[in-house]
Amino acid sequence: MVITSRRLILGATPALIAAPALAQPRWPVRPVQLLCPWAAGGGTDAVVRIIASLLEKELGQPFNVINRTGGSGVVGHAAIAQAAPDGYTLGMITAEICMLHWQGLTELTFRNYTPLGLMNNDPPGIQVNVSAPYQNVQQLADAIRASRPGQLKASGTGQGGIWHLALAGWLMAMRLPANHVRWVPSNGAAPAMQDLAAGGLDFTTNSVVEARAMLDANRARSLAVMSGERLGAFPNIPTLKEAMNIDYATGAWRGIAGPLNIPAEARNAMNAALGRVFRSAEYVAFMNNRGFGMSYADAEGFGRHLAAADASLGDAMKAAGLARS
Repeated sequence: MVITSRRLILGATPALIAAPALAQPRWPVRPVQLLCPWAAGGGTDAVVRIIASLLEKELGQPFNVINRTGGSGVVGHAAIAQAAPDGYTLGMITAEICMLHWQGLTELTFRNYTPLGLMNNDPPGIQVNVSAPYQNVQQLADAIRASRPGQLKASGTGQGGIWHLALAGWLMAMRLPANHVRWVPSNGAAPAMQDLAAGGLDFTTNSVVEARAMLDANRARSLAVMSGERLGAFPNIPTLKEAMNIDYATGAWRGIAGPLNIPAEARNAMNAALGRVFRSAEYVAFMNNRGFGMSYADAEGFGRHLAAADASLGDAMKAAGLARS
């Protein structure tokens, strides 16, 4: 019996010695950085911070948000792509990553990232002054078709920004030239909405969240959203599909990603945790209270979304004469 036991012990020794080398350490075992390519206080910053706080509860380690701004989003997006692929530096990528390379501002594309989860999409609304004659989006579309090129004016952001491309895409969906409506560059949605309320624009194509103050003050109204479904925070605004039978949707989306080649255990843990975060009561309440669009895709679905968005935005930029690559 003694000999048998000894043989068993000796026989087990190599496996016992090898076990630690084969074991996969749990992830995360230390704090994780979440990089944000946009400034503190903005919409992207707000979304990434609620996600970070809920990931801490899910995964048991701090998720620290760090704002890396500059270069129209290039600085922060580059920092995520160039981070050490150990799973401890991740970040939020935004729709701009499917625009910046077309503008010739960077060589980075969505292919430089490991997608982990799409967490939000704010589709553009089509807003008019409350005294405008258009009671629905079809009436506005008819006026656009009847107008001379450049006669009508729209805004919502700077030249070549996401809301400019939203307009270009909508016009193309109506089989009009992407530049049929003159784009008036602005320093963001807030000044564009002020210009709309003052009568300086015919309409805007920024998000309904950004138009909310003017909508609540009854100085503007939103005729439609460029989305596949109505927004939870604005259920009375129809989609383009409902109002015009046009299957066109776009938006300022946000998702979590890492650099290429992060460990499988980090990728799998984040994919699962982000799904739980998205479905949590805290996340739903936060997003709905602020009017952010609820849109989710897991890691695989987010990858497909990135490819489709890059192609769609590239087509819009080319048609509008904004692409340089």
